[in-house]
Amino acid sequence: MQKAEKMQELRVFAQEIRLETLKTIGSLGFGHVGGSMSIIDALAVLYGDVMKVDPKNPRWEDRDWCVLSKGHAGPAMYATLGLKGFYPLENAYTLNQPHTNFPSHTDRTKTPGVDLTTGSLGQGMSTATGAALGNKIDGRDNHVFVFVGDGEADEGQVWEAAQFAVHYKLDNLVCFVDDNKYQLDGSCETVMKHANGIGAKFAAFGWNVVECADGNDVEQIYDAVQAAYATKDVPTCIVLNTVKGKGATFADGTGAHSSQPSKEQWDEAIAYAEKQLAEIKAQ
Repeated sequence: MQKAEKMQELRVFAQEIRLETLKTIGSLGFGHVGGSMSIIDALAVLYGDVMKVDPKNPRWEDRDWCVLSKGHAGPAMYATLGLKGFYPLENAYTLNQPHTNFPSHTDRTKTPGVDLTTGSLGQGMSTATGAALGNKIDGRDNHVFVFVGDGEADEGQVWEAAQFAVHYKLDNLVCFVDDNKYQLDGSCETVMKHANGIGAKFAAFGWNVVECADGNDVEQIYDAVQAAYATKDVPTCIVLNTVKGKGATFADGTGAHSSQPSKEQWDEAIAYAEKQLAEIKAQ
C-alpha cells in the first residue's frame, strides 16, 4: 500500500473514532470530551496501522500495549476498541452507568483491550514503564505506548518514571504527551508552566524527543512513531501539539476539561462529525 493511501485510511479511521467518541459520551450526556477528542488521531495511527493487537485475544502476550495514563480519555479508547472489533460498539453506550464495563476512567478488569487500569494521574506512566521493562526482560519485541496529559505532567511521578526508563534503556517505550495547552483548572501557562516546553524536559532526562507541530495530523504522528522505532537504547517522547476538544463543535478550542452540553448541542456535534466523515471519505 502506498503511503498516501495509508494516510487516507487513517484519516477516515480517526474521524470514525471522533464520531463514535461523541456518541459514547453523548449517551451519558456529559463527560471528558476535551481530552478525549485531542488524542484521537494518535489512537487512529496506533490501532489503524502501527500496533500488533488481536481483538479475539485481547491478552495476547506478544501484543503491543497502549496505556492511557490520562485515563479520563477512556471514551476515545472505548470507541477505538469497538471499531476494531473488541466488542460491539453499542456496548460502550453504557458509559459510566451502574454495572457498566465502560467506566469514565479505563479499567483493565472491565473492558476488553484495555491493557492497564488508570485514572489517578501520573500512575499510568509508571505502570506503563514497568510493563515495558517486563516485556524487555521476557525477550519480547513489542512496544508499550503511553498517553500523558500536559497537565498530568505536573505530577512528580511522571518524571520518576522518565528517569527510570532512560536508566533501563527502554527503547520499547513510547510516550505521547497530549500538549493541548489546558488542564482541569485552566491553561497550563497559568496553572503550572513547563519552562522551555515539555519536550525539553524529557530531553533533559535523556529521552529521544520528536515534536509534532500538528498533533492532530495522522501523517506527522505516523512519521514520529517510525522515528521512535528507529531509535535504540533510549525511550522516545512524542509531543503532540493538539487542540483540546478537536472536532466537537461545542468544545473545540474552548479548553473545557469536561462538558455538559444541551441535547441540541450534542445533536449538532454528531451531525457535524458525520458530515466531516462523509467529506473525508470522498477525498
